[in-house]
Amino acid sequence: MDVTMRWIFVLSATVVSVVIFSIILFVGVQGVTTFKDVSPMEFFFSTDWNPGSDKFGAFPFIYSTLLLTLLAVVLALPLAILGAVFMAKVAPKWMREILRPATDLFVGIPSVVYGFIGLTVIVPFLAKVTGTIGYGLLPSAIILAIMIMPTILSISEDAIRTLPRKLEEASLALGATRWQTIWNILLPAARPGIMTGVILGMGRAIGETMAVFMVIGNSPKVPSSLLDSTTVLTTAIVKDMGNTFTGTAWNNALYLMSLILLLLSLLLIVLIRITAKRSEA
Repeated sequence: MDVTMRWIFVLSATVVSVVIFSIILFVGVQGVTTFKDVSPMEFFFSTDWNPGSDKFGAFPFIYSTLLLTLLAVVLALPLAILGAVFMAKVAPKWMREILRPATDLFVGIPSVVYGFIGLTVIVPFLAKVTGTIGYGLLPSAIILAIMIMPTILSISEDAIRTLPRKLEEASLALGATRWQTIWNILLPAARPGIMTGVILGMGRAIGETMAVFMVIGNSPKVPSSLLDSTTVLTTAIVKDMGNTFTGTAWNNALYLMSLILLLLSLLLIVLIRITAKRSEA
């Protein structure tokens, strides 16, 4: 029985690995074909995206994707950490038993619901307050921050809760206050787990499509402000994919943007894994 289960696990892992690498290979081959018609310099550094004139400058999409992901994490991380500390070390048990399922519930809400709320509440509010159209990076970052915050919060809480009790007791015994213990002892010790939550949150933020598509404005240009309409890689792919034909430079360019998304996700994971390992040392 043990040998059978072992081979089942090995086979499952092999199948998953083959599927993942097949997807990367397929998207990569299709994407690299873009350079037959478009130079790498034009694709990565030009701001002119006009497929009707054979102009495929994807720099605005790449720039906006990175900036939006960073903004979403900056907005979500402080609230997520504070919430994790509250639920792990401050909230009474009965409150934690209510808050934890409520937090997990937010993870399962469809992204289109977040996008609809952003479209009907956040965008009109920003338009009224700022005198602009209300669409742009800021409403998209707010929506994404709300979407990724439960993930970071839940994983961070687990990381804090699973720390050895002796760390907290030793700090308190040396005369540290409760807040000093949390800030100087528990949070640094839980950093690898918190970074894992950030990885998952960034993965969702960088790959989110529908919610962002509804509030970002979808203009193919580099944003000049947080309330300037722009487009990210995911929304550019969704917006244009139905208008292209297989084998055309336009279609290949969209596959190349998909490859960039895959590579960005892999790069973020590798960088944060390295940071987490260094923090453990």
